[in-house]
Amino acid sequence: MIWEDKGCLKQYYRVDRRQIHYVKFILEGYDGLAVMRTVDPEAGVVVLHVPPGCEKDVNAVVEDLKKHIRIEPLPSVDHHRL
Repeated sequence: MIWEDKGCLKQYYRVDRRQIHYVKFILEGYDGLAVMRTVDPEAGVVVLHVPPGCEKDVNAVVEDLKKHIRIEPLPSVDHHRL
């Protein structure tokens, strides 16, 4: 399957780098909700590609994750400066 980023909102987060796999696993459980990519594994920076109409659901998942792990929203990221 080829995934395209057309029209997706990019949301950047800093996550405990030991938990990146956990966040990816949780998001994959919601098929089609968002695609996560790691921007900087050492700094724990990830980006969620959120399709139109899924923003509220992704925000709800992120809010729930905050109860269990460190996940902080970031402004758009210049990955060369991390």
